[in-house]
Amino acid sequence: MSMRRATIDDVDAIMAIERASFPTDAWSPAVMAGELDSPHSLYVVVEEAGRIIGYGGLRHVKGGVDADIQTIALDVAFRGKGRGRALLTTLLGEALSAGAKTMFLEVRDDNLAAQALYRSEGFVETGRRPRYYQPDDVDAVIMQLDLTSWVTNGSCAIGSGSCC
Repeated sequence: MSMRRATIDDVDAIMAIERASFPTDAWSPAVMAGELDSPHSLYVVVEEAGRIIGYGGLRHVKGGVDADIQTIALDVAFRGKGRGRALLTTLLGEALSAGAKTMFLEVRDDNLAAQALYRSEGFVETGRRPRYYQPDDVDAVIMQLDLTSWVTNGSCAIGSGSCC
């Protein structure tokens, strides 16, 4: 497994995973390309044997103390094997290195596996957005992580390569 920054050349591979992971509310290729091109976003891809098997992205405005996980998705054949955690901790470490103090995210109420992953890294639920995910009428669970506590509690070992 290797991880690298996503480029515009990765859009087709990312979109294949996007459509399979989020069949009713996938982003469009144009939206994804805009995210990859934004100066406020950082997207990474996970590769195995030269094939992109996952991606994740965050948004952080330079000088800001808040950041947002925009998305994390893996090819279904590679889920449950630690790659999602690797993506998450990489994004958290990148946000921390960029000066963020707090990370936010939204996750579908029916995505219990993702919620368990986020909670295991210290995220807590701070609110809900009723019927946020359309057309499925699924609530968004809003979660927050204090990045300083995340480092202090040992989830991130700066300089070890485990998250940064």
